Amino acid sequence: MRVYLLVLLVAAAVTYLMTPLARWCALRWGAITAVRDRDVHAIPTPRLGGLAMYLGILVALLLAGTAPFLDRVYANPRPIIGILGGAALVCALGVADDIWDLDWLTKLLGQVLAAGFLAWQGVQLYQLPVSGVVLGSTRMWMFLTILTVVVAMNAVNFVDGLDGLAAGVLAIGGAAFFFYSYRLVVASSSDDYASLATLVLAALVGACLGFLPHNVYPARIFMGDSGSMVLGFVMSAAAVVVTGQIDPEALPRQQFPAFLPMLLPFAVMLVPLLDMALAVVRRVGAGKSPFHPDRMHLHHRMLALGHSHRRSVGIMYIWTAVFAFGVASLVIWSTTAVLVTVGVGVLVATVLTLGPLRGRATTPPLEAP
Repeated sequence: MRVYLLVLLVAAAVTYLMTPLARWCALRWGAITAVRDRDVHAIPTPRLGGLAMYLGILVALLLAGTAPFLDRVYANPRPIIGILGGAALVCALGVADDIWDLDWLTKLLGQVLAAGFLAWQGVQLYQLPVSGVVLGSTRMWMFLTILTVVVAMNAVNFVDGLDGLAAGVLAIGGAAFFFYSYRLVVASSSDDYASLATLVLAALVGACLGFLPHNVYPARIFMGDSGSMVLGFVMSAAAVVVTGQIDPEALPRQQFPAFLPMLLPFAVMLVPLLDMALAVVRRVGAGKSPFHPDRMHLHHRMLALGHSHRRSVGIMYIWTAVFAFGVASLVIWSTTAVLVTVGVGVLVATVLTLGPLRGRATTPPLEAP
């Protein structure tokens, strides 16, 4: 555990220290988010925060390779190369988009290329974690892996609309996933607790925590697409490792329900995935492209209910924590205890969302011009 915490701290420190440099680059290169009708910030703000976050993850994972504790993880370098190389590709793609505003098709092709590189390096699904069921062909599993990674990247991008929201949501979800992954490796091994997924999640959470002091309201810098895509990519890579490459028969069934490896990634990414799903349904139903921008995301609706910027972000943190840690706690609590706890959490989150803390409600425009 100490090695993982050290990785987290290194990622946080490097990200925190590199963010001012990323801000300077954004100002010099013209990567600045103008104030649009669908935005909630009041002044043009530099982006490219993803550069600092990627550097934090990169340095943390490279330094982790020197720890004897992780020798087994680094014995096969291909998955690490796949994660760092794919993340570098999407970071570069995001930087280009932050500067020049690429069209959606170019970004999608770049995301598929990065996800394909990840799968080519061996980080891909090959089984369902329910009784070790292996279905279909290698091509099908590669397609599902690429689809999973691309969806995760776009989901994080959709939720990145308020200062500190995406970084905080991924930090909370990543922490829950880290807890589950660590418990998983402890249950499956009596003496070797080295785990690629746990390592990557520690670096991810550290990068988010290191970036947050610069990004909380009022933000001095945005993560931009370079950040949202890197976070979505790294989170989904860890989810693929945990969900599709474990041996379910090696786990104590009374402690790890068979459905948990499939359910946890959805719980961790619930807020981004829900926001993206609602946006796609809303836009397609209106006869528009799924990528057509509007002002009806979940964070916009929170503001429309009368919540302040900070309170909106805090409430969405709570929703994320309720489901992410609620599902992850199945590894230590009974299903009944978890259902009761999650039920209480949902009730509290609902009261905070719809209760008397709201200010005067406003109605945002349905779409940006």
